[in-house]
Amino acid sequence: MADPAPGSRPAPELERFDTITAPRDGQPAPAATARRSTAALGVLAGVIGRDGQEHSATCTRLRNLAHADQLAVLNAIWTAETAPARQQRYRRLLTAALPAGYRDQASHKETWLWRTLRAAELAGLDPAGVLRAAAAEQDLAGARDVAAVIDARIRQRYPSLVPLRTCPWAEQVPVIADPQRRAFAGQIAKLMDERKERIGEHAAEHSLPWAIAALGPVPAGPAGRRAWQQRASSIGAYRELSGYDHPADPIGPEPAGDTPDKRAAWHEALTALGPATGTDLRGLPDGTLLHLRDTYPIETAWAPRWAGDELRQVRHGAREAHLAALRADAEARAARRRGHEQAAARHQVLADSYRAMHDIYRDRERVFAAAMDDRAKWERATARQRRLAIAADAELRRRHPGQPFEPLRSAEPEPITDTERQDLVLAPGQKIPAIAPWITELAARHHAFAGQLAERQSPAIPPEDPGHSDLSQAFPAWDTLTRDAILQPPRPLIRPSARIMARAADHDAGREAAS
Repeated sequence: MADPAPGSRPAPELERFDTITAPRDGQPAPAATARRSTAALGVLAGVIGRDGQEHSATCTRLRNLAHADQLAVLNAIWTAETAPARQQRYRRLLTAALPAGYRDQASHKETWLWRTLRAAELAGLDPAGVLRAAAAEQDLAGARDVAAVIDARIRQRYPSLVPLRTCPWAEQVPVIADPQRRAFAGQIAKLMDERKERIGEHAAEHSLPWAIAALGPVPAGPAGRRAWQQRASSIGAYRELSGYDHPADPIGPEPAGDTPDKRAAWHEALTALGPATGTDLRGLPDGTLLHLRDTYPIETAWAPRWAGDELRQVRHGAREAHLAALRADAEARAARRRGHEQAAARHQVLADSYRAMHDIYRDRERVFAAAMDDRAKWERATARQRRLAIAADAELRRRHPGQPFEPLRSAEPEPITDTERQDLVLAPGQKIPAIAPWITELAARHHAFAGQLAERQSPAIPPEDPGHSDLSQAFPAWDTLTRDAILQPPRPLIRPSARIMARAADHDAGREAAS
C-alpha cells in the first residue's frame, strides 16, 4: 500500500529520548507524548475488559456442544444458501417491471436494491408490485444506474418499513433449483427453529435475568409457562442472532436498516417484549399512539449535554499533572543537593505549572461530573416515556407500512465538538487560558436542571375523592437496576441439541473402537 505522506520522518527512538530527558532538564514533555498517553488509556481499558479465564477440557467440550447450533452460526449458513435464490427471484421481478430498453443493465448497486426489497417483503408488501410502481413512477431516460434509481424511488416512497411478525424458518425456505441444496436449507431451517424453542425453555428453566426483567417471573401454570417461553424464545433468538448479551437490557437499540432479517427479528422481540407491569400498546387507537410518539422530542429537549468523554479526559489530565508535579519537585530537590541552582529553578517553575494545571483540571472535573450526574437523573426520569414513544412509533409503522412517518428525532443538545474539546488541553510552562464559554454554559445548565427535575417530579395523580391524598407521581422514574457482584457463578449452558449429542456419541464410540 502506498504511503499517503512520503518523505523522511524522525526516528521513534528520538521522540522517546526527548520524552525521557526533557523532564530531567526541567523542560515540558513533548505534546505528542500526552496524546499517545490518552490513546494508550483506551487500549488499556479494552485489555482490562477482556475475560481471561480458562476452562477445563470437559467444560470446554460441554460449552462447544451447547453452542454448536448457535443461531448466529446457523444464520450465516442459512443466508449463504437462501440469498442467491432470493436475489434471483428479485432480478426476475425487476426485469419484468422495467421497460424493454433497460432490462439488461447490470449494476453492482443491485445489492442495495435487493436489501430494500427484502425489507419491503418482510413488511408485508408485494415485491413485484413495489417494483412496478417504482418503474412506472417516472421515465427512466438518462438514468446511469437503473438499479440505484429504482432503489431510491422505493426508499423515498417507503422511508421506514416496520417488519411484520416473521414465520418459522422452516416456512421461509425459498425455491432452490438444486434439490440437495433445498433439502440442506430445510435442515438448517429446522435446526434454527429447534434452537429458538430451546432458548425459551432454557430461559424459563434458569430464570435468566434479561428474561425476568422483560417478562416478569415465570408463571407456575403450564399454559402461562408455555406462553412465557414463546415470548422468551423470540427475545432470546434475537439476542443470539445479533450477539447482544447485556444481562439486564433484553434487546437493546434497533438494528440498522442494512440487515432486514435481523431487524425483523428485533421487531418480533419488541412485540414479545414488555415490562411485567407495562402497557400493551397494540390495543391503543392511532390517536393515542400519535400522542405518545410526539412526546419523544419533548422528553429529549431538556436532556443535559453529554460530557462523559470530557470527564475522562480531565480526570486523566489531573492525574498526570499531579504525578508530573511530584516528579518535578523531586528533580528540583536533587538539583539543589548537587548545587545546580539554575536547573533547580527550572524544575520548580515546572512543578508550579503542573500544580496549576492540576487545579484547573479538578475544577473542570467538578463541572463535568455534575453534568453527567444530571444526565443519569434525566435518563432515569424519562426512560419510561421515551420507551413508550419508541414503542408507539414502531406500532404505528407496523399498522400502516405504506404511511411515510417522519423518523423520531432527538432534541438533545449537540455533543461537544473537537474544537471545544481542545480547550481542555493544557501544556506546562504556558499561561492557563480562561474558562471556555461552553464550560460556563454547562455549569449554568446544571443549576437550571435541578429546577426542571423538581418540576418534573412534582405533578401527581389526583384521587377521585378530593378528601384523600394523591395516588402517586404522574411521571415516576424508571426503576434503577442494582449492581451485581463482581464474582459471578458460571452462566448456565443451554441444553445441546439431540442431533448434536447423538453425533458426539457416535464420534466418541468411533474413537474408542479405533484405539
